[in-house]
Amino acid sequence: MVGNRLRKIILLAGDIALLYLSLFAALTIRYGSVPSEELWKIHALPFFFIYLLWMIIFYIAGLYEIEKFISFSELRNRIFKTMATAGALTVLLFYLVPFFGITPKTNLFIDVSIAAVLLWLWRKMFFNHAIKSRKIKIFFFGKDIKEISDFSEYLYQRPQLGYDPVSFIKFADIIIIPEEIRDDGEMARELYEMALSGKTIIPFDKFYETVMGKIPVSLISKKWFLGNLSEISKQNFEKTKRVFDVVMAIAFAVPTIIITPFAAIAIKLNSSGQVFYRQKRVGKNGKVFEIVKFRSMVADAEKNGAEWEKPGKNDRRITFVGNIFRKTRIDELPQIWNVLKGELSFVGPRPERPEFVRELEERIPHYSMRYLVKPGLTGWAQINFSEAAAKDAPEKLQYDLYYIKNRSILLELMILLKTTMVVLSRKGK
Repeated sequence: MVGNRLRKIILLAGDIALLYLSLFAALTIRYGSVPSEELWKIHALPFFFIYLLWMIIFYIAGLYEIEKFISFSELRNRIFKTMATAGALTVLLFYLVPFFGITPKTNLFIDVSIAAVLLWLWRKMFFNHAIKSRKIKIFFFGKDIKEISDFSEYLYQRPQLGYDPVSFIKFADIIIIPEEIRDDGEMARELYEMALSGKTIIPFDKFYETVMGKIPVSLISKKWFLGNLSEISKQNFEKTKRVFDVVMAIAFAVPTIIITPFAAIAIKLNSSGQVFYRQKRVGKNGKVFEIVKFRSMVADAEKNGAEWEKPGKNDRRITFVGNIFRKTRIDELPQIWNVLKGELSFVGPRPERPEFVRELEERIPHYSMRYLVKPGLTGWAQINFSEAAAKDAPEKLQYDLYYIKNRSILLELMILLKTTMVVLSRKGK
């Protein structure tokens, strides 16, 4: 995976170089000659901040997710749509922020146009090279295990990641081993000899986690948790996170207070029932609390009992106003109160209902490990896997455990940025 990270760094570095090249080309075209030092200085600082914003937009749009590479035609469409969005936001910034000192129209249009073409050509060349370049050959022990077999197939179908699963161990550069093989004394000696001959030995759970961004729950034991989940090392992070939660909650409280009267009127005009909806959820350490939302369903939506399945597009229980609230996430705003009380965080595993949790704990190994941290309004599982049916809970747990193990300020920021994309694309509800 070091190679995959390096690819992302190269992709980012190429973007930076091409953005400045597009600015140079735009100024040259606009003024008919190579830009003077003075002209370049006038544009260089404002466009530094603009390009920083663009790269954040690229990240949110998934342009650095090499593992999720789509077809070249879809990639092209995504790049041009992303650049159109970036250009529109840039216009607003130039005209609303006097700090920049310039309000380019023609220059910006030329720059956006050139940048879009260059970024598309750069990615086309990048992925072509990644697909055709020599791959690291990998041998998997335990291919008869479905999860290992599926993962091997996943890598085979994504050559841009740089790995090539092979059937013969002698051809492999890397050997991936599951936990039970590590505990086999005879096998451990053989692997030691292979390591001495130059082959790299990697535990399956670590390799899988790094590539997939989740933990293979079905292939790990209690011993894994003892060695990987050390909460004492996260104490400083949790203190910092709590401060962030409170500051963000106070910031969101202002628009929430402003929106609440209008939301209440809309809810009442659209259907009978309470404005707010309360529901019990399981939080940190298994403690049950009540979340608060704007009501988005009819008053008797659960007269037949709690339903787990994600509401469909034509779910008659969802009101007209409620559908708008769900798509825009307005219904979530009252949960700011839960954040202030310390029951919820902005980022964390999704809080589930007690009646569902009891069933999940019986069916899914290690499910209770989710209670080590506060649940969140958004999370690693929500941005990577949007389904909400009971059958999908085991896979969502894999993402939750990855978050619990690896949580950090950087990961929190990544999740919040990606949530922006989820909200704008109206997914994950």
